[in-house]
Amino acid sequence: MKPDTEKFRFRRFLEEMAHEGEVDIVDEPTPLSTIAERLEGNPYGVWFRNAGPDAQELAGNVFGARRRLALSLGIDERGLLAETTRRLRTPIAPVEIDSADAPVHQVILRENDADLTALPVHLQHGQDGAPYISATLDFSQDPATGNTNVGMRRLMLRGRREAGVDLNAPSDLRAIYGGAHGDNNRLPVAFAIGSHPADAIAALAMTPPTDELALMGAVRGAAVPVVKCVTSDLRVPADAEYIIEGYLDANGWTEPEGPYGEYVGYYGRLKQNPVFHLTAITHREDAVFQTATIGGRNMATTDTSQLCALRTEQAVWTALESAVREPVAVYCPASTGGMYNVRISLNQRVPGESRNAIAAAFGSTADTKHVFVVDPDIDVFNDDQMEWALATRFQGDRDLVTSSGFRAVPLDPSLQGNRAGAKAGFDLTRPFGQADAQEWQVPDPPVFAAGRSMTIEQALQEGPKFFRELMEATGSDDGREIVRALEPFYTAGRLDRLEDGRYALK
Repeated sequence: MKPDTEKFRFRRFLEEMAHEGEVDIVDEPTPLSTIAERLEGNPYGVWFRNAGPDAQELAGNVFGARRRLALSLGIDERGLLAETTRRLRTPIAPVEIDSADAPVHQVILRENDADLTALPVHLQHGQDGAPYISATLDFSQDPATGNTNVGMRRLMLRGRREAGVDLNAPSDLRAIYGGAHGDNNRLPVAFAIGSHPADAIAALAMTPPTDELALMGAVRGAAVPVVKCVTSDLRVPADAEYIIEGYLDANGWTEPEGPYGEYVGYYGRLKQNPVFHLTAITHREDAVFQTATIGGRNMATTDTSQLCALRTEQAVWTALESAVREPVAVYCPASTGGMYNVRISLNQRVPGESRNAIAAAFGSTADTKHVFVVDPDIDVFNDDQMEWALATRFQGDRDLVTSSGFRAVPLDPSLQGNRAGAKAGFDLTRPFGQADAQEWQVPDPPVFAAGRSMTIEQALQEGPKFFRELMEATGSDDGREIVRALEPFYTAGRLDRLEDGRYALK
């Protein structure tokens, strides 16, 4: 049976999200120069059906909400990390199909017919070096293992058939290309544009080395139909909207690329990077181009921050599983770029586990800088509760854990050019074993059990009681008469107050 090449199609996902009210549809003609402004800070995805002078279809910011990522896997937002982690543990090998059966080969453009500037690529930020193709999954092959490597990176247009590729940060593709460049060889690479969120989640996942097409299958829950490229031996998703084929120049990091509004929320400076040379463009007949939101003043609503946040959570959770007994939840706010601040809640079984959690997050493959650890009574998804825990459960001279010399993301401007940086852990847990102490209990409105009909004397003779318990014992639904009834006991010197505030007879 042939694999389904429509189930995980980008257009189908757009239709589903539009039905859910998560994607706005714009039918009127939209100049490419206005696309970025329409997407900036938009909590919804936007599907432009008449973009640019050629009236092409273009969708952006589609992955820019945790809810949309969760819906793509058929779960709710809080279950996203657990479901992603579960799926990634069961890789599913891809299934190769013929070119004639691959929707992405419905249109094949080679040589001079292949033109990057014919795509609806727009300027994303005011100081960007050129229009960028930003929503790509890159496919390359590791010569040492034969595995397909999948990543995410952008392409800066340099002309009809050339683009700059950012390979400054540590990555598998950088390592693979470094080997080819060292041997004076070109490196074949292909870029998919218009992909299901499952594919992007898999591309960014922190896992041991493996064939990452199988990881895409794992997150989809189904084998990825792949097709051989028309100008190389790379296998790519046959159900993508577009595939851009080509190679990275053997000359290495030789050409200026940037500046660009990066996923940390600031501009990345002009850098020396390799050049991508186009050999072919293939696409569906009714292809929808995809653009990603990156950087800007509204980080929480960008595609990259949401995807990076899930990657960070997955990496930290994996580290926690061997470091502490009972991790409860991990959350990385997308507003931090999806990596720098991480919140962890756990049940501490023995003293010191909160510090173990901090150390595990520091040493994980995630690029975290600040780790906040709380007890399970704090909801890590709730900013107000986290602020309260920081305000009331933290002492800077006792609960701050700092260390330096860690691998860091060079794009972080606070590094001021350094390649290694510091990390800080914030232990926001209550003192071990004191969670039930009154001073650590959170006050809630009173909840009354069924009332009885005792006198105050009879109730206190039973034993010490809180005021609420006196109301329950006497069947009071008011409380003021209890105050009046206690007055003679005060006057007679018969009433005592215990340390926890309960009333008792002397």
